[in-house]
Amino acid sequence: LSSKWLSASNSCHRPQLPAAHLADAMSLMRAIRLAPQAQRSLASSTRLFASPALARPVESEARKAPVMTNISEVGLGAPLGKRNAGVSVLGCAIAMVAVGGCAQGIGQLFAALVVGMARNPSMKEDLFTYTLIGMGFLEFLAIVVILIAGLLLYSE
Repeated sequence: LSSKWLSASNSCHRPQLPAAHLADAMSLMRAIRLAPQAQRSLASSTRLFASPALARPVESEARKAPVMTNISEVGLGAPLGKRNAGVSVLGCAIAMVAVGGCAQGIGQLFAALVVGMARNPSMKEDLFTYTLIGMGFLEFLAIVVILIAGLLLYSE
């Protein structure tokens, strides 16, 4: 609506819009403004039912075979390719904290070897054997943690 129809000044030269038409125009403008919100609320209300098992088959013109379509392409029903990549990086980083724990364990193991050799030098060979066995366990744990972190990083 232009300002000439809604202007109260110069009412004798410009025709005024009747009150009924003004109310209809205002409700039309409000409906146009709220239409995207109504569409958004419809998508969020069907988000829980957006699984491939609940998708409706659609007939294809070329093959006449049923093709599955998603009910919703937003929110939780979005395809896995559109998932945020930061989630897998965050999971990988949390798993890699355990590698720091393995490094700390190896440091404590060799510190205990030095203290044990200082207290009883005659047990040097036995203490070193036990230290190498413990280091092998800690290295195995570190390798398993790195493999799990890689699975978390590159999984979908």
